Amino acid sequence: MDLKCLNTIDCNQGAVRAVRFNVDGSYCLTCSSDKKLKLWNPYRSLLLKTYGGHGNEVLDACGSCDSSQIVSCSSDKSVIVWDVTTGQPLRRLRGHAATVTCVRYNEESTVVVSGSLDNTVMCWDIKSRQQTPIQTLKDAKDCVTSVQVTDHEILTGSVDCSVRRYDLRNGSCETDFVGAAITCVSFSHDGQCVLVSSADNTVRLFDKTSGELLGEYTGHKTDDVNIESSIITNDNFVLSGSVTGDLWCWDLVNPEKVNKMLHTPGKVLNSLSVHPKKDILLTSCVGTVKLWGQHSDSAEDVSEET
Repeated sequence: MDLKCLNTIDCNQGAVRAVRFNVDGSYCLTCSSDKKLKLWNPYRSLLLKTYGGHGNEVLDACGSCDSSQIVSCSSDKSVIVWDVTTGQPLRRLRGHAATVTCVRYNEESTVVVSGSLDNTVMCWDIKSRQQTPIQTLKDAKDCVTSVQVTDHEILTGSVDCSVRRYDLRNGSCETDFVGAAITCVSFSHDGQCVLVSSADNTVRLFDKTSGELLGEYTGHKTDDVNIESSIITNDNFVLSGSVTGDLWCWDLVNPEKVNKMLHTPGKVLNSLSVHPKKDILLTSCVGTVKLWGQHSDSAEDVSEET
């Protein structure tokens, strides 16, 4: 897969810790070391809103299913639910004992799921006025680094080298030991596979049901940094960042077939976000975000289609 850079955004907010598309791919969020969260039109480099209220670095964020709210988490140990239009905090959720590393909505955006360096995953009912989590998952033996949520599953990755998949329908938890500290977990778009990034410079693809290892993707460097990975929308290619500033792209079936695109030489490409419907993506590296797409695309064309 040959991607070209369609647009570059200079975020002017320190180091960008995470970049995230919203639910339909029209907008994106950037989380930063300057304690702020920004909402963008990434196709036109247009800053729409800035959200300030965290006491420390913002590490992750997620837009709700109707794009009316945003949830973000920070190393200040808090989770904040924001009103997109007014920019005001609606809820401050405090329960974690350490930095909150990752946060997601469930499909209906009624529950927020957060993971933390305190080894726990907390589920919060944001439709009620309750200030305590409705459930706390304490299975991880070390820091929780990544979480993904579907209509009935919660997928977590931890520094204890294990991937855990909770099935909310029957209350079960399946654990797969990978052998290296995990930095990122995600589902394939067809829901059949799990992609796992780990600190041993390897991205692995597992069958979700059987746990069978389907592929290993190497060449990039992670060092001790939380480098994210994902699968492109058509499920044909695996993507990962690298501490060298490269965006790596492997053929999902043939891991030997590799392409890589340079974001910023020698700087850490730490976060990426795949468009929910199209084969385009965002990457963040230090203070800039880049929009990538096919050579036939332009940022204006993609924006109009979206």
